[in-house]
Amino acid sequence: MKHSFNISQFIPMLEWIRNYSSDHFKGDLNAGLTVGIMLIPQGMAYAVLAGLPPVYGLYASIVPLVLYAVFGTSRQLAVGPVAMVSLLVVAGVGEFAEIGSDRFIQLAIMTAMGVGVFQLLMGVFRMGFLVNFLSHPVLSGFTSAAALIIGASQLKNLLGIDLPRTNYIHEIMAGVIDKAGNIDPYTAAIGLGSIVLIAMIRQWNRTFPSALAVVVIGISVTAVFGLDQRGVAVVGEIPRGLPSLEVLSFDPGALQQLLPTILVISLVGYMESIAVAKAIANKHGYKVDPNQELIGLGVANIGGALFQSYPTTGGFSRTAVNDQAGAQTGMASIISAAIIALTVLLLTPLFYYLPMAVLAAIIIVAVAGLFDLKEMKSLWKTDRKDLAMLATTFLATLVLGIEEGILVGVVLSLVVVIYSSTKPHSTELGRLGDTKNFRNINRYPEAKTEDSVLVYRFDSQLYFANVTYFQDRLEDMIAARRDKLELLILDASAIHDIDSTGIHTLKELIEDLKAKGITFFIAGAIGPVRDKLKTSEVVSRMGQHNFFFDVNDAMSAYHEERNLDPDVEYSPLQTNC
Repeated sequence: MKHSFNISQFIPMLEWIRNYSSDHFKGDLNAGLTVGIMLIPQGMAYAVLAGLPPVYGLYASIVPLVLYAVFGTSRQLAVGPVAMVSLLVVAGVGEFAEIGSDRFIQLAIMTAMGVGVFQLLMGVFRMGFLVNFLSHPVLSGFTSAAALIIGASQLKNLLGIDLPRTNYIHEIMAGVIDKAGNIDPYTAAIGLGSIVLIAMIRQWNRTFPSALAVVVIGISVTAVFGLDQRGVAVVGEIPRGLPSLEVLSFDPGALQQLLPTILVISLVGYMESIAVAKAIANKHGYKVDPNQELIGLGVANIGGALFQSYPTTGGFSRTAVNDQAGAQTGMASIISAAIIALTVLLLTPLFYYLPMAVLAAIIIVAVAGLFDLKEMKSLWKTDRKDLAMLATTFLATLVLGIEEGILVGVVLSLVVVIYSSTKPHSTELGRLGDTKNFRNINRYPEAKTEDSVLVYRFDSQLYFANVTYFQDRLEDMIAARRDKLELLILDASAIHDIDSTGIHTLKELIEDLKAKGITFFIAGAIGPVRDKLKTSEVVSRMGQHNFFFDVNDAMSAYHEERNLDPDVEYSPLQTNC
């Protein structure tokens, strides 16, 4: 059977551009202008957070936006610099080069290239499942800790004091306390005033470019009153012109050093992006392709790195604004990129007097929403185990560091998954009244059981990691019946797979039950499991007639045989279900 080649699967832009209309353009134009204006100060602020000159935030807001619009499947996702990735860049790259130096900038751009290649390969080989190892509690704990670290890291610019660069919050706060007497009043007034003003504007209208408003006010006040001459640090001269094409030289040694940072940014960036992309897509009634999203983000980072961009991904706040402002397609992102390009070409001299305190305020307000107190309260009520995972990741990130914290979270997730799979839920079943329904006797105390019959349901695949638990549970239940037990019915309806170790365990169980004079039935086994039981000779050992469609059929067959002649020793039933 021939499959027609559909190029729009690989270039999703071709799908929406075919039916593009003037109504689409109206929404895209409004959203593109709004996000573009919002991204100018935000991009510069996030570049400062990443340890880069502010102009690199603008570079990262041009080419990546256009490429994602072409290759991404979300129509509203706003790609660009984000706080989380910026923090990971300064934490990871800062270990190998002086922050802000030419070497640091080179390594940050190389990191973007590495992230792009890794994400592209993940998408091509359909490996999006790897992000499943970052469970939601782990990611929430990490981002909450990162929010505190990001906020604390900006106190030096917000208050105008000299603090050592560190990602350990206790060291930052100790420095703030030690240097409290050196706080610059003008800088602190601008920084704290900007935070209050942004909060007030957001309270009034969330789509209004509050960050741009404080930038304009901050520049005006600083220039008019000459505050740059009174201790207020300003951005200074920003290079004018579009980023030039630069092909990076391959440096295996540097790439090896940066590999952990590249992997973390690739996964965390994708998680942040796909989460908001799916939420917006569900709202508008279309679907995003997770693997194509990886390809779109990968191409955006590769192309961005060729034009001096550091790593980018989809952002929560900008995507929400993009959607609220009326974005219909990726054209909105292309328009935003055009706004940034015009700014870099013509308007960079206007930002000379922009106070660093304003950029710090923009960052602090932006990351305040990352601290997920709501999730912590919810988990306290619903799942203490997940809350423990969140708390462990949170503390590990604060105490050990950024990359170490997320590594602890990933390892913890894997340990929990492995532990849970070794002790899955299982239970004894009883009949509900005179119905054909059998339920967990712990949840349904009224469910009836019989001393001579044990109905046992195992709610997982049966494989090497949990066979010991399977055996131990059955042994305890059988021992509790002592000499009364005549029949064991395994409800296999929830066993979706079985491996060779599980097969071997069932064979041992069959022989053990025979030795004790206990009959063994299997009920509700699904097709793939029955196939394995047949090919592995479990069926031939038990007898085909000991397999039943469900527990009720197995019980009926048992009682029918008993009713024929209760004094006759039990023999295998000839009922084949």
